[in-house]
Amino acid sequence: MLDTVIVGGGLCGLAIANGLAARGEDVALFEARTRLGGRILSSDAATPGLPTDLGPTWFWPDTQPRIARLIADLGLSPFPQADGETLLHLKDPGAGPTTLSAGPVHGGARRVSGGFGTLITALAKRLPRHSLHFGHVLMAVRNCDDHVELHFLRGYEPVTVSARHVVLAVPPRLLEERVDFSPPLAAPLRQVLRDTPTWMAGSAKAVCGFERPFWRDAGHTGNAFVTHPQAALAEVFDASDELAGRAALGGFVALPPALRESFRSGLPMLVRSQLVQLFGAAAERSTPFIQDWSSEAYTCSLLDQTPPDGHPEYGNRALRLSHWNDKLYFGGSETASYGGGYMEGALEAAGRILKELALDRALMN
Repeated sequence: MLDTVIVGGGLCGLAIANGLAARGEDVALFEARTRLGGRILSSDAATPGLPTDLGPTWFWPDTQPRIARLIADLGLSPFPQADGETLLHLKDPGAGPTTLSAGPVHGGARRVSGGFGTLITALAKRLPRHSLHFGHVLMAVRNCDDHVELHFLRGYEPVTVSARHVVLAVPPRLLEERVDFSPPLAAPLRQVLRDTPTWMAGSAKAVCGFERPFWRDAGHTGNAFVTHPQAALAEVFDASDELAGRAALGGFVALPPALRESFRSGLPMLVRSQLVQLFGAAAERSTPFIQDWSSEAYTCSLLDQTPPDGHPEYGNRALRLSHWNDKLYFGGSETASYGGGYMEGALEAAGRILKELALDRALMN
């Protein structure tokens, strides 16, 4: 019998595991993937030697104190996002871009040297290796009076785990869509799970690496917006490292998930062509790498294949309460009352759950 089991190795789950380990408590974390981080993913697939963020890319220290403090505590190196007073706007597929004086686009955003994958690595190193369990796909959750029983699949092998407390740090929609709860969750709670979009789950990011930031030579910031109906990228930004010793452009794919699937083989060519239209022939010397989160089974639900029009309202009270007599907790950024969907929200949710678990332990003693 374990005391606390966390399902989900994203930022929220790792932060809870770190908090419990720091208090000297035993903890076990189960992750469906073969890696940690969830939507946090840094890769040099398109930019050898320069890990770029294919998920969350920025944090804003003025409004996101939790993630700023964690970055400082872990000794990571933040740096300002390259920005400027002008940006390119492409609104006609048959013409070149215009230059707009719009002021800084990213509002004081910061990135982390080496990508946010360094944050995940640093948190994982603080945990005992035996506490991390990969390749465990949650199938069912059972309320067994004084404990909770979790049923996983590890490959084709069923695995059953029992714990006094369970934290489900998994996107709510995935829980409602794929996990069997016994007894069944109340209908209003199930509806809340269904109605909580997984932030950025239906999105895709493209990254192109270059030998040098040639766009800066022409006075461009790397910022661009494309608003015509045939756009391959909706937004482009400078993804180079802090010294621009290794250069890259990043962007958000404009095509919705269904169209991305239809154009999968030709999408890199479309991305490259659009970058050439924006920044000139030098942009042709790169092969775009595209991370499509809508194809990630452990991120994107069927409902998330239709992304929301704007940033959803998160922090529904039903997801912030404990259930099954304080044995079951919902975590993850989408349960946060502040910073929902962002890394800040993941840490806010983790802090809430750590307080509740500490209170529960105190009452038991």
